[in-house]
Amino acid sequence: MKDKYSHAKREHYGRRLAAHLCDQHFGPQPTGTLDGPAVLRFTPIRQVNLLVVQQLLAQWTAEMARLRSPYFDFEAPDVRQALTQFMNTLSRRIRLTRGAFEPLLARAVADTLGVVTDPVLTFEEKLLGDQPTATAAQLRDALRYLDLNKDLFEEFIDSLSPEAPLEREFLLERFRLHQEATYKGHQLMEKLVAEFSALLPLTEADLWADGPVRAPAAPIAETPHPVQPQPAPKPEPVQVAEPARPNEPANTPEPVVAPVAVAPTPIPVQNAPQPSVAAPTFVPTPAFVPTPAPTPEPKPVHEPIVAPRRPLTEASPTSVPLYEKLKAERSATAPLSETLRPEKAGATLAEKPPRVESLREAISINQRFGFINELFNGENMEYHTAIQHLDTFNDPESAKRYVTQDLSAKYDWTRKEEHVGRLLKLIDRKFA
Repeated sequence: MKDKYSHAKREHYGRRLAAHLCDQHFGPQPTGTLDGPAVLRFTPIRQVNLLVVQQLLAQWTAEMARLRSPYFDFEAPDVRQALTQFMNTLSRRIRLTRGAFEPLLARAVADTLGVVTDPVLTFEEKLLGDQPTATAAQLRDALRYLDLNKDLFEEFIDSLSPEAPLEREFLLERFRLHQEATYKGHQLMEKLVAEFSALLPLTEADLWADGPVRAPAAPIAETPHPVQPQPAPKPEPVQVAEPARPNEPANTPEPVVAPVAVAPTPIPVQNAPQPSVAAPTFVPTPAFVPTPAPTPEPKPVHEPIVAPRRPLTEASPTSVPLYEKLKAERSATAPLSETLRPEKAGATLAEKPPRVESLREAISINQRFGFINELFNGENMEYHTAIQHLDTFNDPESAKRYVTQDLSAKYDWTRKEEHVGRLLKLIDRKFA
């Protein structure tokens, strides 16, 4: 059937479009880079940009997972705190060269086409991942990176039991049935193909596994390269052939002479701006270079905190007997304050998250994109404006009132309790 689409043709178009868009962006500045906000607005198709960000998040998570060693305790509270702060800072320093960005963009284009042509594969790869089981909450959390055809996935997740983890195969089979019963993909496909075709020519037939394949014809967009106009000076062989030997090619010289001499001239002019290369701005460094930074910290800090952490909260009543024992030897007030002050500080660090100076610095890359997509309808600037305003409040009550009344009414957060709760917890940390 002609509604069966080819995965290989999606990937082929993704590579071509990625190369085409990167030529446009990086052509004038080959050593240029992209940061996070630039990635979110790189193409006019928002789903493509979100899938690039999802791949960046996967890389960020993998980098964090690699920061482990058998020689140090990475689960100690102060180490986890320092590591989280480091990774959050790193997440705000996205810097992509063309070589790093183009493969991510090609994959995102192919996967965007797959959201419409193969929803089951999208559900398996983008929502389930490699998990053997998943809960409805986990699936809903991964849904933040899907903008296209989102209703299909939301309706399925809403039909699941909210708490119990479900087996992977059960979820896949049940989603197949849901998709067959409710999916209306034809209108979506027409709209998506039109959006892609505005960037680089594409038709539905170009993606069919069988049928009229137009993919090879599309590279016509690549012919205006400066290499092919060079064979234009072919009028000179024609002039030599004119006087002497027109036996068989007698008919060819007449139609060829006039057009060949005139037509090729505008082509080099069209491509002339492309060879212009701007002076390199700077040479980027790899995105996750500072990984060794947090490892030296654990050794001196970890041991003093882990040992007293648990005993201290329960041992606070025993501080009175300790004071009684020392009372005979030293002054009553001095040893008590000197003895308990470091322990209380250690207990505070172990038992609750540390105070943060600003919400902007405390929000990780995962939380940031979750807030933008789920609470602010994908509007990056509106998110930054709201967070910046929240950082101006001097007390937690006013900040929370602004979230639960002003922002909630403006963006209709009636079904966003989970994400609103995360934002309120961050406010508590700021005013802790």
